[in-house]
Amino acid sequence: MLKIRVTFTIQITLILHTYKSNIFKLLNTTSPTHSIAEIAKQIAQCEACPLYKTRTLTVPGEGDPRSDIMFIGEGPGRNEDKEGSPFVGRAGKLLDQLLDQIGLSRNKVFITNMVKCRPPNNRDPTPSEISSCSGHLDSQIQAIDPAVIVTLGRFSFSKFFPGLPISKVRGVPRAWKDKFIFPMYHPAAALYNPSLRPRLADDFTKLLELVNEYHNMPKIRSKSPNQVEPKQLGLFDR
Repeated sequence: MLKIRVTFTIQITLILHTYKSNIFKLLNTTSPTHSIAEIAKQIAQCEACPLYKTRTLTVPGEGDPRSDIMFIGEGPGRNEDKEGSPFVGRAGKLLDQLLDQIGLSRNKVFITNMVKCRPPNNRDPTPSEISSCSGHLDSQIQAIDPAVIVTLGRFSFSKFFPGLPISKVRGVPRAWKDKFIFPMYHPAAALYNPSLRPRLADDFTKLLELVNEYHNMPKIRSKSPNQVEPKQLGLFDR
């Protein structure tokens, strides 16, 4: 069993997220589900970059908007563009297998991409396209408020920590504000290079350990008489 070293930084970040989540719930009356639906409507109407001219459907993301795990990929491919859902091609099947390996399914996490429209010919999104779409992604992160953001590939990791090579940092959580960024290879990379598959599987095991660490931490409770229970993972109940 792989073990993540629970450092002081990890403990403090997990505590900060729990505390902020409690305060947010006390002050916010809009449900994450409603917020995510509204963001999806905005994405469907977006014409901020030229990708809207060639898209079939926008791919805002899907999953549980109350989840503590958020996956961020690169951009939709051909299958995603046709169906309007993220990770439904070969890379998506591998992602489903990796989630199943740790007792999860895609309806227990939230999955999205850096850009919400398919770049033509499955090319990489340009910096301008990523910048144009960043407001949508930032709104999703704020609405979902995950404890752990799993970045799949170099583009999504670069949003939070630009300039660091994914091969050197994958599988190691990094504190970002009150959250953790957990970098991994993109599943598509393992399809092109099967030798990466065991590393991806190892990283998903480490992800499970990190999430369980958050789940097992004492929850900070507000003294408000209208106290709302803090966010619970509840992802691995059998």
